Amino acid sequence: MIGESPTRSGPFAHTANTVQRTMFMVLLALLPATLFNLYLFGWPAILLFAVTVGACVVAEAACLVLAGKPVSATLSDGSAILTGWLLAMTLPPWAPWWIGVLGAMFAIPLAKHAFGGLGQNLFNPAMVARVALLVSFPVVMTAWVAPHPLFTTGSPTLHEAMTITFAGETPDGVTAATALGYVKTELSRGVPVSESLQEYGRSSVLTYAPDLMDLATGFKPGSLGETSAGLILLGGIFLLWRRVITWHIPVMMIGTLFFMGTLFNAFDPTRFAPGFFHILSGSAILGAFFIATDYVTSPVTQKGQLVFGFGVGLLTWTIRTFAGYPEGMAFAVLLMNSLTPIIDQYTRPRMFGRTRKGEPLPVEGPR
Repeated sequence: MIGESPTRSGPFAHTANTVQRTMFMVLLALLPATLFNLYLFGWPAILLFAVTVGACVVAEAACLVLAGKPVSATLSDGSAILTGWLLAMTLPPWAPWWIGVLGAMFAIPLAKHAFGGLGQNLFNPAMVARVALLVSFPVVMTAWVAPHPLFTTGSPTLHEAMTITFAGETPDGVTAATALGYVKTELSRGVPVSESLQEYGRSSVLTYAPDLMDLATGFKPGSLGETSAGLILLGGIFLLWRRVITWHIPVMMIGTLFFMGTLFNAFDPTRFAPGFFHILSGSAILGAFFIATDYVTSPVTQKGQLVFGFGVGLLTWTIRTFAGYPEGMAFAVLLMNSLTPIIDQYTRPRMFGRTRKGEPLPVEGPR
């Protein structure tokens, strides 16, 4: 009939992906590395992990109640769990409980809900919490321990772990340095990087030698996200296979970090660490696949993602090499998060029928 239009499907793309499914896939990809690292660092790490994730869920529920939003429906999407999970993987495994709770307060109310909630935050919430804690409590946030696998000699019992986590009483003689921290400290003392790389792990407080295999498998001091790079990489490959993420940010970020490390190491191996060391040390793999690829805080175009990945890799190497902090992943991600709107602006694709500036294309007349 005149004035009526037939029922047709709208020009929309349909997909089976949901926020809940995406979060579940990311958590599933993190699970093997998390379980292995919780085993490596024992009961204190398990307790801190549970406190951090639980605090993020409670903080999310409180923010939803204050905002008058449905609690159960929003909590079930898994975003608060993922934020707490990632935050816990960046903390020292034997840190006291209040570090996890304060981190949750930084991540959920300030970095997420202050901007409007899920999908509207400018900065990655877990990285905001990580940087805020590192700047505010540098001593606690750099108190690392060597792995103490569950049920082995020297591993704390559950009762001892509760004393470590909830009373803050870390046993004497168990602290250790991460590979990045050790190399930077030794370089400040005039020890060449090439020499400190060979000597790292031979100190009396360290148990494991820092060869590339140990860096890849996780037998070294660090956070849950800095160790076991191999399992974290497998999780990243799983996300690529399931098309949860694309290759642009991880490959560009890791490639840039490796290139800068290899290039400068070739010029001066006494001052600059090699590329493979940069990739397997710190949270490079975790950051490349699980943090920098955050949908909300990274560019939406493929060109933009390449620029973003390059920036994160370059800034990570620069901070590690020249700044005061041994690890620069969190700082690099936050700095590039702030540039994401600009990157999207200058890498957006041309609309059909318009120039890249948005102006209509000239219409050619009949020939």
